[in-house]
Amino acid sequence: MNLHDFYYELPKELIAQDPLLDRAGSRLLLLDRKAKKTEHHIFREIIDYLEPGDCLVVNNTKVIPARLIGSKVGTDAKIEVLLLKRETDDVWETLVKPGKKAKPGAKISFGDGLLVGEVLEVVEDGNRKIRFQYEGIFEEILDRLGQMPLPPYITHELEDKTRYQTVYARHNGSAAAPTAGLHFTPELLQEIQHKGVQIAHVTLHVGLGTFRPVKVEQIEEHHMHSEFYMVEDKQAKLINETKAHKKRVIAVGTTSCRTLESATGADGILKAGSGWTDIFIYPGYQFRLIDALLTNFHLPESTLMMLVSALAGREQIMAAYKEAVKERYRFFSFGDAMLII
Repeated sequence: MNLHDFYYELPKELIAQDPLLDRAGSRLLLLDRKAKKTEHHIFREIIDYLEPGDCLVVNNTKVIPARLIGSKVGTDAKIEVLLLKRETDDVWETLVKPGKKAKPGAKISFGDGLLVGEVLEVVEDGNRKIRFQYEGIFEEILDRLGQMPLPPYITHELEDKTRYQTVYARHNGSAAAPTAGLHFTPELLQEIQHKGVQIAHVTLHVGLGTFRPVKVEQIEEHHMHSEFYMVEDKQAKLINETKAHKKRVIAVGTTSCRTLESATGADGILKAGSGWTDIFIYPGYQFRLIDALLTNFHLPESTLMMLVSALAGREQIMAAYKEAVKERYRFFSFGDAMLII
């Protein structure tokens, strides 16, 4: 398939720059695949489309304040470091700007020496491996010195760090939020459970590859970034029981979807465990586990547009996006949501 098949026109002013004060007050576009129709709702009305016995699967990863601003030891030149992937306790693969100032052996100081990084080597894509030295607990220092690594299309400063976290975020490790989950409040989740809907948790640490543009004309040639995922025994059992009872598994976000599809065998059984996945889901893919998907609106020509097109069909997705633009929905990370059933 051609990359341009997934292009749509988006007026810049529809890119949401700030989260709504009321998480569950976002809009929700319902896309019914069988009936080939769309409906417009408020997010908290999602409960009306969930049935007792269904299982919502959320990604409980937590975004780390992975953006560090420091200075090169010896020259005081300003350097920005983005933590991408933890290799060992103190060694991270990072994205460094400007890269030319970060040759192997260079040292970068953050917070007046509270944290010092030494560039070990330059790896694929020009990323740098950096070893950090510090006193105390790395996560606590990161909380003090780091900033949230907001996507490049968000230019506003985020006033409240918690608004780029889901209310159920538990496991540190993401460089970007699983944004479909940002709409849930503790109260709405409680109401959903009272209705008899199960909520299962998986973990996928979202990498910045999420924002990496597809640069090949034929999408089949695109190579996905790999991300770490984890499915616990108890959660796998809950999800498999849902399928055994002929009820729906509804993935909250493309990250939950990719985790579930990566960890499910050809027999349709979800296996507990952890590992790295570079699964690329595009039209023609046969879904092994999920029955429905809650997701935000995605960038034109992105791998996530391809994923939702694999589930609902490209034509239905493009028509729904055209309608969302016409109805002035808010797009991307802090934007509105779509439920594909």
